[in-house]
Formats: sequence, C-alpha cells, structure tokens
Amino acid sequence: MRRAIALAARGLGSTSPNPVVGCVVLDQAGRTVGEGWHQRAGGPHAEVHALAEAGEDARGGTAVVTLEPCDHTGRTGPCAQALIDAGISRVVYAVADPSPDAAGGALTLAAAGLDVEGGLLADEAAAGNAAWLTSVLHGRPYVTWKYAATLDGRTAAADGSSRWITSAEARADVHRLRAESDAVLVGAGTARADDPHLAVRDVPGAVQPLRVVLDTEASVVRAGARVLDDAAPTVIAVAQDADTAALEAAAGASPAEVLRLPRSADGAGLDLDALLTALQTRDVRAVLLEGGATLAGSFVAAGLVDRVVGYLAPVLLGAGPPALGGAGISTIAQALRLTVSETVRLGPDLRITAVGATAPQTVRTAAAASTTASTATGPATARAEQSEQSEQPEES
Repeated sequence: MRRAIALAARGLGSTSPNPVVGCVVLDQAGRTVGEGWHQRAGGPHAEVHALAEAGEDARGGTAVVTLEPCDHTGRTGPCAQALIDAGISRVVYAVADPSPDAAGGALTLAAAGLDVEGGLLADEAAAGNAAWLTSVLHGRPYVTWKYAATLDGRTAAADGSSRWITSAEARADVHRLRAESDAVLVGAGTARADDPHLAVRDVPGAVQPLRVVLDTEASVVRAGARVLDDAAPTVIAVAQDADTAALEAAAGASPAEVLRLPRSADGAGLDLDALLTALQTRDVRAVLLEGGATLAGSFVAAGLVDRVVGYLAPVLLGAGPPALGGAGISTIAQALRLTVSETVRLGPDLRITAVGATAPQTVRTAAAASTTASTATGPATARAEQSEQSEQPEES
C-alpha cells in the first residue's frame, strides 16, 4: 500500500478534478506483477494501468489501491468491473470514495465474490489525496500557503530588497509545489512589487497551473505584466464594481480572463469564499497561495488555510515586512495551532510543512468512512493489518 501511495503522488497537479490514485497488482504468490497510477484527467485510471502491466498474472491475484475502485462510467469505464473482468480475487483499498457518483465499488466487488478489505493505511493515503477530499467533503479547493523568510520571520529587508533570501535549492522546490497545484494565487501587493510570472519552470512534464491575481480595484495588472503572457492560463479577479477599462486594454489579445467577484465584508478586498467557489467550478482542487503577507493574513483570518509550507533561511534581518499580516489574532489564546507533518533540508535552508485544523479533519473523515466500508464489505483483518503496518518504518 505504501508503494501505491507513492505511485499516486506522481499524478499530483495533472489529474484534477479527479483524485490521485495508485495501484499495485500482486499475483497469487504475492509477487508484484503490475503497477499504475492515474496520470491525467480523462485518462485510464490507476487500476487499468496496473492490470494492463500485469496481464494474465493478475488472475487470482490481489489489487492494492489507494482509493476505493470507482463504480461509474464517466470518461472511462468503472474500475470495479475492470478488476472483476481481470479475474482479481482480492482487493485491498485505503480510503472509501466519498463522492456520490463514483462510490459503491467495494459493494460491487463483494457482490461478485471478491474478498474486499478497506481502511489499510487510510490516514496516509487520505493525506496524499487531501486536495481532492477537501473538494468533495467541503466543497472548495485545498489551500496551501507558501512563504520564504529569514529565521526571524522577515520576507524582505527594511528597504524592500528580497532577492534572494532562500537558496537555489529552495527556489527550485517551489516550482515542484507549483507543478503539484492547480492554481497559483497572489495579491495586488505582490503583483505590484514583484511582477511575478507564476508559471512552472524546470519540472519535466508539468501541467501549468492557473495563474490567479487578486487585483480588487483592477489597478495593478498593466500591459507587459508577466502574467499576461501565454506561458500559462491567467485569471485576474476584480471587484464587481471595479472599473476594468484599463485592465482590459492592458490584456489586449492576451487570453487572460477577468473574473468579477463580490467585495469582502469590509469592502477592502474580495470575498474569498466566492473566489474559491469560482476556482472550484474551474476544476481547481489545489491552490498555492504565494503572497503576500496581507493576502495570507486574510486567508488565515477566514479559516481557509489548510497547509503551510515555510522555507526558512539561516539569515537574520531584524527589520522588514513579516511573513504574515493581520490575521485577526490578538491574543495567544487565538493562535492558530498547526501540526508539523514534515521537515526537510534544502541546501542551507529548511522546509517546514504543517497542516491546520481542517486538514486532519478531512483525513479523519475519509479514514472513518474507510473503516465503515471495511466492516460492510470484508473481514476485520483490514483494521488489524492497518494497526500492524502503521508501526513499521516507512520505506526509504
């Protein structure tokens, strides 16, 4: 199952609005004979790739899948039926499918006489599919806030200079994050100060994310702005009552879309819930929030940050803009407590990943559903296996 989870991760950034899924097929002797992952939306699912590689060796074997096999026909056929037709005798999956149109595969498999077990490593698999699960369970995209700062939390020096706080290794890793996202989002302040490009560079095979600029008054994005090129699609979000004549003239023949949204309650910005809803309808499931401090503070205040990825450089500035602006937190009791999920050295820098309150709840909801499905469709050994496996060290 851990191998299937690793395979699923290869689809990050290219499968939306579908989930990432990995599958490993074992023959009757327990040997791996087929592997696959969902590579792109509309393409064959993970099970189909794995079964094709396994061929006749799949007959009588086991399919290990990160997500309950689907039981509906969309742009591709139902994976549950593909597993049955291939002669698979046992299916072990991690997370039950919570989507109303695709769920039910486990019951179909069990009705066909297959041994079906759910819930194995459900927490790990759900964490890898957090963006899609958030979309299904909460009706909005999953939001990751990324920032780069000094050890004392400054994103630039007092004079505004900021190139480069972090190392080349850290900056390259940001492009990996972009490649795993469906949209990259910045506010007017960052657009004005940095004229960011926001496209992915040096990641082979990457699907370019949607570039989104929040320009409430339609006063920042002008002719020649780097986000107006054709490297990736772009949306400029403005207030419903904003005068967009200059923006539309600046965009000219650019394919950039102007998106009108209601203002926030204080009138100073845009309604973030409306923004995420608009992105959801555009098949965005994972949003990377790149800047700046004011916009990040607004998302934190609204409870819309699911994950934080901080790149910390061993540098001290003592003064300069902070990483996070006003987030509606005035006392230590209101502090947003996060759970660190990963720490990684990147050259001289440190990347810290932490998840907020909504992300663990999403994982717990998915895992609970998987336990329920396991009880309904297969022997209780799945839960015993999960307990045993969770105590083993992860593969290197």
